[in-house]
Amino acid sequence: DVLLIDTAGRLQNKANLMAELEKIVRVLKKQDESLPHATLLVLDATTGQNAFSQLESFKSMVNVTGLIVTKLDGSAKGGVLVGLADQFGVPVHAIGIGEKMEDMQPFNAEEYARSLMGLNQS
Repeated sequence: DVLLIDTAGRLQNKANLMAELEKIVRVLKKQDESLPHATLLVLDATTGQNAFSQLESFKSMVNVTGLIVTKLDGSAKGGVLVGLADQFGVPVHAIGIGEKMEDMQPFNAEEYARSLMGLNQS
């Protein structure tokens, strides 16, 4: 079974919204102490260096176990992924490179590095 909980629009500086995240985790743990099995944070690539404070705040409230990064098609700021992965040890599961569903792709580190360095194979 899979349960997806979309908590769209959370900002780390909104204490009441962050408290709701903690409550969601508490409610899940009442049902099964091993829950949640995964907590993915969706970050906008245009956030740039602010992604560090966002991930740090979310990770302190709920155990973020992975990332999904969107808007990589329109930003040179996607390089922040390298620092996030290094500092927090959180894997990137998927990337968004457009607005269509098929633009959400599994993360491939080699392709990402080539793209970041301008070495696209196209």
